[in-house]
Amino acid sequence: MLNHPASIRPLPLAVLTVLLCAGLASCAMHWPWRHRAPPAPQPVHELSIQPQAPILQFWDRNTLLIDLTALSGDGAATLSAAAGRGWPIRLEFRVQPGSIARLEVQGLERVVYEIPTQGAAMLFKLAPSAYVHDTPQITVRWIAADDSAR
Repeated sequence: MLNHPASIRPLPLAVLTVLLCAGLASCAMHWPWRHRAPPAPQPVHELSIQPQAPILQFWDRNTLLIDLTALSGDGAATLSAAAGRGWPIRLEFRVQPGSIARLEVQGLERVVYEIPTQGAAMLFKLAPSAYVHDTPQITVRWIAADDSAR
């Protein structure tokens, strides 16, 4: 008897078909376009910033991230909470080493962060004791050279 397609037994053909379908289905779960990268965080407007500066705000879970990476040189800004909402529970600041040397945050307390001269962007978390929910404003000052009073 010749090996003709019609002469293949039905049981091995069914097993072969099931194995082929299972193999294709398992490959479909691992295709690279199936898993997309998470979307970039969207800027928000939770705090009022005066004067206008290239400072962005993002939510990082339940922490408001104030992005200062676009800043350089010396400068200052005043942050004010939205009326009726108060301050976020947590605040953190992202800075780019090399663009500024020191970051000073003045709320209920004065906090000074020394920034290295090189490296990747860094996050500085503001301690919960540095401000309270009814603090009228927080002043942020960035300094290019290490010349501020301690």
